[in-house]
Amino acid sequence: MQPFNGVLLDADSLRPADLNLDPILDMPDISWQVYYTSSPEQVAERIAGADIVLTNKAPIREQEINAAPQLRYIGVLATGTNAVDLEAAEARGITITNITDYGTPSVAQHTFALILALTTQLKNYSDSALDGRWSKSDYFCLLDFPVRELSGLTLGIIGYGVLGRAVAAVGSAFGMEITAASLPGRSPATGEVTRLPLKQFLQQADIVSIHCPLASNTRNLISTRELELMKKDALLINCARGSIVDEQALALALKSNSIGGAGLDVLNEEPPPPDHVLLDPGIKNLIVTPHCAWGAKESRQRLVNQAAQHLQKYLVSD
Repeated sequence: MQPFNGVLLDADSLRPADLNLDPILDMPDISWQVYYTSSPEQVAERIAGADIVLTNKAPIREQEINAAPQLRYIGVLATGTNAVDLEAAEARGITITNITDYGTPSVAQHTFALILALTTQLKNYSDSALDGRWSKSDYFCLLDFPVRELSGLTLGIIGYGVLGRAVAAVGSAFGMEITAASLPGRSPATGEVTRLPLKQFLQQADIVSIHCPLASNTRNLISTRELELMKKDALLINCARGSIVDEQALALALKSNSIGGAGLDVLNEEPPPPDHVLLDPGIKNLIVTPHCAWGAKESRQRLVNQAAQHLQKYLVSD
């Protein structure tokens, strides 16, 4: 039997230097062509003779699918499948797989890194030690910035799935009260955690942490009206998708101190332009990290292993 032609379009997006890609690349019956990065203009030519394609963010739209008559399997090396034209793939009978729940420990950890940095004023206190303020102090310590204990605060979670539950478990370990939002169009439900309509949820939460998918009912879910409902000292954490938050509205709320602060690992445009509204160094109550919450080595290796499992299952059933 002739081996399948496999193409990996953007291996560098996984930062493969510290990973073992053998579970994918050593699969029998597949001859791989590995590209470390692929621009949108390069995709059609590179997959033209492929039976199997793996991609993280390199786009596979209708025109690329039409240019690949042998294509039968697309493995998305991420949870979101927006890089692929699903309708065009379905019309061709192409199998699509994606990766789920691989980064839960890494993202939960990063979520609390942001929460702890903001509640302990970590950057401000580190700066005050390095810039000489501590050395000039009349006392053994500096207490120039207000610190909050997490114990007793309400952690509100938008998106109470596998990841939201993992974040809730960490919050519970800190002694936090946990609530979850019932998103618009859904009735408040009972269960292991208190679920509240979004308005009531935002009014009660001390920290709002977003872990829901980006969809039509979650795009700009948090905008001016929602930010106005939040407590004046509340924190907003987003490690989900940038477009869930209205970035202009958030910038205004932070600059006017309408909320206490925000920690973001995602923006609407990635990579962002240097003049992005939320990269303004004048916004002091904001921490932005470059979409790295998922990036622990262990997380990325689970992604590779799961992609290999999906592909093996497909080959056995085909």
